[in-house]
Amino acid sequence: MNWLYFWLDIGSLSIPFIASFHPKLRFYKKWPQLFIGIVAMMLFFIPWDILFTKYGIWGFNPFYLTGVYLWKLPIEEWLFFICIPYACTFTYHAFHILAPKLILKEKYTKILSLGLIILSVVIAIIHYNKWYTVINYGYATILLIFSVRYAIPTLQRFYIVFIVILVPFFLINGLLTGSFIEDQVVWYNNYENLQFRIGTIPVEDTMYAFTMLLTVLLFITDKSRE
Repeated sequence: MNWLYFWLDIGSLSIPFIASFHPKLRFYKKWPQLFIGIVAMMLFFIPWDILFTKYGIWGFNPFYLTGVYLWKLPIEEWLFFICIPYACTFTYHAFHILAPKLILKEKYTKILSLGLIILSVVIAIIHYNKWYTVINYGYATILLIFSVRYAIPTLQRFYIVFIVILVPFFLINGLLTGSFIEDQVVWYNNYENLQFRIGTIPVEDTMYAFTMLLTVLLFITDKSRE
């Protein structure tokens, strides 16, 4: 048995957690908002995960797990929805504090958002019979419309920070989907996705990460430095 997934979760959390107490960042002061955001996100993503696992749209290789399950999901998957959003929200917060002017102009934020909304709608309609694709891009459509209406300041920073987040995302998710290791930690039923991969990563995973993190960030207020 190999606890790879567990250690990826813990490794992702460790440095951001320690840095949360840095006197300039003080991310620990955001914990109440972060907790609410993570719980709200999990209320949608965990049932989605449970159902997709039950119906074989994706699954987990027991060789890379501790063997502990909750509602038929490996404990590592539950930790994923805590550790990864924590690390990424910390990154967003660090950019807010250390580079407050590094944001996308509102005009371009709206144009980019409109483009993503149109793209998501088109993909969801064309591939309506692929469950991972249609749920993923359908939720992205709803979330982006809401964010453009109520959370433009969050989007202005998030688009830029997400580009940075993609670096560890491709490393961690690459490992989970079989890059650099003998087998996959997480496997996918290709009949339920676009069958287009970035390395070993299904392209849907990028939008999945985008919406998961944005859902959490909608509960984190962008105030001036505290």
